Amino acid sequence: MSSFSEEPTLLGPVTVYCLLACGVQLAVGYALAQLWGRRCSGVDRWILVWLIYDAIVHFTLEGPFVYLSLVGTVATSDSIFAELWKEYGKADERWLHSDPTIVSLELLTVIVDGFLALVLVYAIVKDKYYRHFVQITLCVCELYGGWMTFCPDWLVGSPNLNTSNWLYLWVYLAFFNGIWVIVPAMLLWQSWGALRRMHQPLLRKSERKVK
Repeated sequence: MSSFSEEPTLLGPVTVYCLLACGVQLAVGYALAQLWGRRCSGVDRWILVWLIYDAIVHFTLEGPFVYLSLVGTVATSDSIFAELWKEYGKADERWLHSDPTIVSLELLTVIVDGFLALVLVYAIVKDKYYRHFVQITLCVCELYGGWMTFCPDWLVGSPNLNTSNWLYLWVYLAFFNGIWVIVPAMLLWQSWGALRRMHQPLLRKSERKVK
């Protein structure tokens, strides 16, 4: 029987564990951001919170998903990580059965996005010249991953997505995926503004030479 016929158990054990795990990961991100970003601006410290949280999620949640999907499937595993993904799989069944598109994207997410997030943390803390190049690259990767996760299913009528109730639609699908759209988009806008400010002195200097 499809999991789409199951009624959601609000605040069941697995849901509580998922929320607690997210809270712990966010707390770790906040603590490390305050420790490593003491000399950074307030805005950059909040960006560090996000980046550290982002890396932790990629490595500790999506990493095990990739492993489970390469050696078997989430649906057939009884590990604690599989239980977390089985809960999410109630909203999107592709995560249960090693869907090739999902696994391919998650491979890139864990390896490339996770690594770039750590590089960007270092670039911000050390005020490196390549900070915004890495920030733009990471954000584009995150947004592309989100698009390719959902667009293929949308184009065929979303047969794998369960939007029958608010828990699956607004919490599992919209919220937990939406933050990886909103935050990268905001960071792209920040990088755009930073690059424009960097260019203005050079432009004024060039205009003075022309005169």
